[in-house]
Amino acid sequence: MQAERDDFARRLDRRINEIFSLQELSYILSESLQTERIVEQVARFTSRFLEAEGTVVALASEDRPELRIAAADGSLAPLLGRSIPSADGGLLTQAIGRERIELAEGPPPGVELVAGMLVARTAVAPLRAHGMTLGAMAVAARRDRPFSTQDLWLISTVAMQAAVVLTNSRFFSLLRQGKEEWETTFDALSEGIALVDGAGRISRANRALALLAGVPLASLVGRPFVASLFSESEAAEDLIAGARLGKSRIPTLLPSTKLQRTLRLAGAPLPAQEGTASIVVMVEDVTDQRALEAQLIQNEKMAAVGQLVSGVAHELNNPLTSIAGLSELLLEQERLPSDAREHLSVIHEQADRAGRIVANLLTFARKGTPEQATVDLEDVAQRTTLLIQAELRLRDITLERATGGPAIVRGDRYEIQQVLLNLLTNAVHALSDLPPEAERRILVATGQEDAHAYVRVTDTGPGIPAALTGRIFTPFFTTKDPGQGTGLGLSISYGIIESHGGRLSHAPAGGGGSTFTIQLPAFGSGPVKKLVPRRVLVADADRSVHRAVTALLTQDGVQIHTARTGAETIAMSNDLEYDLLLLDPTLSGASDPLLPQLLAQRPDLASRLVFLGDTNLSHGSDFLDVPRLSKPLVPREARSVLQRLLG
Repeated sequence: MQAERDDFARRLDRRINEIFSLQELSYILSESLQTERIVEQVARFTSRFLEAEGTVVALASEDRPELRIAAADGSLAPLLGRSIPSADGGLLTQAIGRERIELAEGPPPGVELVAGMLVARTAVAPLRAHGMTLGAMAVAARRDRPFSTQDLWLISTVAMQAAVVLTNSRFFSLLRQGKEEWETTFDALSEGIALVDGAGRISRANRALALLAGVPLASLVGRPFVASLFSESEAAEDLIAGARLGKSRIPTLLPSTKLQRTLRLAGAPLPAQEGTASIVVMVEDVTDQRALEAQLIQNEKMAAVGQLVSGVAHELNNPLTSIAGLSELLLEQERLPSDAREHLSVIHEQADRAGRIVANLLTFARKGTPEQATVDLEDVAQRTTLLIQAELRLRDITLERATGGPAIVRGDRYEIQQVLLNLLTNAVHALSDLPPEAERRILVATGQEDAHAYVRVTDTGPGIPAALTGRIFTPFFTTKDPGQGTGLGLSISYGIIESHGGRLSHAPAGGGGSTFTIQLPAFGSGPVKKLVPRRVLVADADRSVHRAVTALLTQDGVQIHTARTGAETIAMSNDLEYDLLLLDPTLSGASDPLLPQLLAQRPDLASRLVFLGDTNLSHGSDFLDVPRLSKPLVPREARSVLQRLLG
């Protein structure tokens, strides 16, 4: 009986030691959630408590079929850090696959725990918790101390606790990683996001919202949401109230007078916090987007106007060609009564004015590939200032002109005119805000300096503050009141001039105004040769154009032949040799466009071709350099072009 009591006392004492040891292990494992620290403590504790030769903890890789020895103690310490393919894992792989403790022992030299490592006897327990198998723990016992039932129970219990802690560690790492990724994404969004509580205050916000509100992120938390962005806004209050009730989540555009911006807001309740009245609100600054949309709408309007104007302009230009051209030819005659000359001068002046108005209407209605042609900046300045004469008179602004010699460049006259008109419009706006007694004057100067031609627009307005001059060509930057400008005019103008190989610059003018200079590479026109007798074919459907060209050139000895249809043009070009072909590009052939048919039969005419009118072509880039005579024909301009071609 005494022996039984002694044995019971020993077993009880061992069980108490095991309980205290497991309690000690639980304290150890609660110190850290780091995987390496956990497995290191498990291996050390198990070897010490079981008085084993050594312990290893092997963890399965998440993306490869292998085991990694994450912890090793005692005689198994050399295995630390080794990566073992699952196929070579031996007893470790078996325990993981069977999900139970595996026992093995054998005569010297022992059993193979893993490839290259022999032990006298071992117990391997899988690390499994929450339905996940993370790896295995192997304990190598001394040859003189076999495993008891209590030893196996302890190994199983330690493996289970270690697996639970390791699984929790993984879950915690995933949770922390997800939190960090969410917070990084939250702050990286370009749209502002705010969590608004039931009292309408910001409980959390991202950096984009703080930047939009113009305050530090830390100070934004706790502020009233509406007051931070709008000062007061009944519409914003209604949107937040509706979001709390889960009403329509359609984004709403709201102007902010406090920030001078246009904001798009959308709100929704937080499902995870139902009953708390907390909502999430997304705030997007759409000021620049709205400005760009306004610019695009304006472009669409201009395109619609262009479709209407293009059709009307062609019909107007033909009779204006006859009126302006023939009246100028009559004025060149010496034997003309003075009263008739006076009447003809008025007719010619008004016809020329009407022609310039039609040409200017086409400036912004023009579509297609920009035209590369010889452009006289003096002529562009004259035509452009004509467009704003009415506004200048209305605002009591004086316009002065200065010419410093020829200013010939190569480019698209319509794009250059667009830039100049934008500069003149800005100058008019600058002068409009001056007091009544102030001088209101705009000077437009053209000329050539060294190898560059220029146009300068100088006004006597208040000028641009020095702090803002570095931003005036930045897209969407404007000093005008909201709704008065998009901030795109100067940036687009800068790009147009740059694409022509030139430069658009600003400088303060004397007296406080501003000077904007368009500088473009000068293009030499070359000497004009004397016109010699040639044969010219004029292909145009309008007889008045035939009459004007005939009157213009026959006095110089040029033979003029005329055609009114595409078929007639092709037939005449095959019958005779022509030194020049003046062609209306809108003239059609029998079934297809005329120009491809004509050049297919007479390719030599491509170098002797002149287009009549401003109609844009869709024949590709081969015809961008073809000379063009705008309608209505101006005799002095037509003579200059034709002399260069025929001389």
